[in-house]
Amino acid sequence: LQNDHKALMKQVEEALHQLHAREKEKHARDEAEALAEALSQAQSLPQAFAKVNAVTPGSPASISGLQVDDEIVEFGSVNANNFESLQNVATVVQHSEGRPLSVTVIRSGKKVHVGLTPKRWAGKGLLG
Repeated sequence: LQNDHKALMKQVEEALHQLHAREKEKHARDEAEALAEALSQAQSLPQAFAKVNAVTPGSPASISGLQVDDEIVEFGSVNANNFESLQNVATVVQHSEGRPLSVTVIRSGKKVHVGLTPKRWAGKGLLG
């Protein structure tokens, strides 16, 4: 009887080791897949060329939903490929006064589209 108990306990112990080893492998595989997915998402986001550091309350930028720390990917016709200086953005703004512009930003790791209409308002500039 004692020999049967020892043999049975040895089988249970081996089965538990196998079970935990499979779980450990599965966990490592899941972590690797999650990391690979996060990297592919980060790589699929377009490159930003500017970052919003201030938005004046009540301004056209504020009304459109633009937020501080938004990273600008596209501003009308300006994008990372043709951006040279902020003068490019200023030119687009001046030529688009009163007309909506398509602005694409990266906010919290996600691509967000914002409709922005440059116009005169109580504050300085056409955007705020």
